[in-house]
Amino acid sequence: MKEIRYKPLKRKEIEQIRTIDRAESIYESYEYKEGILILVPDHYEVSEWEDEELDELIAAQYKIIDAGGIVIGAFDDKTLAGAVSIEKKKRGSNADYCKMDMLYVSSNYRGRQIGQHLIVEAKREGKAFGATKLYISATPTKATVDFYLKSGATLTEEPDAELLGQEPLDIHLELKI
Repeated sequence: MKEIRYKPLKRKEIEQIRTIDRAESIYESYEYKEGILILVPDHYEVSEWEDEELDELIAAQYKIIDAGGIVIGAFDDKTLAGAVSIEKKKRGSNADYCKMDMLYVSSNYRGRQIGQHLIVEAKREGKAFGATKLYISATPTKATVDFYLKSGATLTEEPDAELLGQEPLDIHLELKI
């Protein structure tokens, strides 16, 4: 493996997100109840994308770019190993959050600090957009939530009503920039 390069994706490169292998075995997930995270057994396998879900994800990335946001790819030569996207739109009562829309690392690239590097890139871009925090609506799986918590994220002080309504089972986090 060569050194991973991180760069903004151009519109014509967005479709490469389809090549990310999100396969994962899930054994536990978090539930948010009365201000605390509760770990519960939740075994299932995540494999290929559902076509409709992937189409929606790709469409959302085009919208992010069109609205001035950014999608950053992690490349191993010409292979997209991972990606993160950040909306430029500010959220929160103080307009100090930018939403990190997605972060994925292909299964065969996990454990190589690519996710951590993508977080650094996301924080840098969020700061450039004038935010002081990233808003993360995290899939509630243990691995995902633990990754964000180890990266410095905390439960959000100000849940975004729109995002909470769209993803009520997600764990809503914030990451200071």
